[in-house]
Amino acid sequence: MIPKSKSLVWFRRDLRTFDHAALHHALRDAVQDGGAVHCAFVFDTDILAGLPRPDRRVRFIHASLRELDAELRQLGGGLIVRHGAAHELIPRLAAELGAASVYVNDDYEPAALARDAHVAALLAADGRALLRFKDQVIFEKSEVLTLGGGVYGVFTPYKNAWLKRLDAQPEAAAPWMIEPYAAGFAAAPALALPSLAALGFDDGPLPAPPGMSGATEAFEAFLPRLSDYGTARDFPQLDATSRLSIHLRFGTTSVRHLVRTLRQMTANGAGGAGAPVWLSELIWRDFYAMILFQHPHIAQQSFKPAFDAVAWEAGIEADALFAAWCDGRTGYPLVDAAMAQLNTTGFMHNRLRMVTASFLVKDLGIDWRLGERYFARQLNDYDLASNVGGWQWAASTGCDAQPWFRIFNPTTQSQRFDRHGEFIRQYLPQLARLEARAIHAPWLAPAEELKACGVVLGENYPAPIVDHAQARQRTLERFAVVQAAQRQGS
Repeated sequence: MIPKSKSLVWFRRDLRTFDHAALHHALRDAVQDGGAVHCAFVFDTDILAGLPRPDRRVRFIHASLRELDAELRQLGGGLIVRHGAAHELIPRLAAELGAASVYVNDDYEPAALARDAHVAALLAADGRALLRFKDQVIFEKSEVLTLGGGVYGVFTPYKNAWLKRLDAQPEAAAPWMIEPYAAGFAAAPALALPSLAALGFDDGPLPAPPGMSGATEAFEAFLPRLSDYGTARDFPQLDATSRLSIHLRFGTTSVRHLVRTLRQMTANGAGGAGAPVWLSELIWRDFYAMILFQHPHIAQQSFKPAFDAVAWEAGIEADALFAAWCDGRTGYPLVDAAMAQLNTTGFMHNRLRMVTASFLVKDLGIDWRLGERYFARQLNDYDLASNVGGWQWAASTGCDAQPWFRIFNPTTQSQRFDRHGEFIRQYLPQLARLEARAIHAPWLAPAEELKACGVVLGENYPAPIVDHAQARQRTLERFAVVQAAQRQGS
């Protein structure tokens, strides 16, 4: 039996030193048992191999790790950084350190669950243990169920049950304290943070201020805007969103901290009408994580099996349409500006995620999985559960999804949410001289107006690659197979 004197905290998507469940439990156990806690992060080649070069997210993680190590050192610890296959390196590192246990915060993605099961088996074979804790959500797995003990498939009743459970169990959002147990840290190792080049990635601009300090900066900047969030969040030209999604994705902030702050503000009469709306967005995060855990097939298949019968466009023409969508060459300005934002910054406003996803699936008739994978390569805040959930919502194939006969009109969306064309002008400067009445649908503007504004359709801006009215009819026909299956089942 291996002595319990040493343990290892394996950081993954939880790059912070505060309100950290696994770190709290490891340190508390170490203080009680007279042990010592080591901390490690692995640049996992099983994950890195599938990423594009360059990748903004790797740069963000790299910079955040430097801050994490500095914070750990202030507490008395430090960070061990390795590069390789995590399922091999973590058991090996635990053996090198003589750690009886490896503490981790749970991850709910299928690949992560398989990796952790593999690591647990290797550790167990060596007389060691993998100890898992809930950290990235408020409620996980089967914690929020229907009165009949079933899994929710619709968001609103889930949200109501989630809120009711938090009222009854406020400790679910209580902080996991670190400082009182800091004596449990092992002596700080020398930081050996590999360069980005050594990892196989290029250096470059960061997608957001990294680390815990970046998360704090973003949250503090957002709080004065919170009261207007409910009305302003749909307008991409406004700085109305929190910009915290990347920090939630990599755990440089704590969702418990965010929820606690919201509840305290609401109790004090602060936050206005925007606070409950933003809280709903955090609950959506829990909802999609739960759905992915309970229904892992949704990463590759429709949540509703009947929708797998839908025949998506394929072939050379479909490939060309998909490429035009990826490149922002659809001829629909709001769609193209949104894709330009994504391609140049790695960020896309949530309203625009819905618009672009709907356009790909219901105007171009292309499989939602292709769009989901493209977003996976480009989004700074890419999260499998939320991305798949959002794409299946737009494609009408998911749980609580947009009805398949509801089809966004990209021109109407543009006129409604970028009325004066400010967002479009920011990302499509070739259209900047067009007046607001023409910028949403340049192909309808008089030729002399286009010429006067320097716009030449088919040259410096494309003509529409699809007619929306005709595409809408094709979508209704495409989804008729689902309607027929539903009738047969009723």
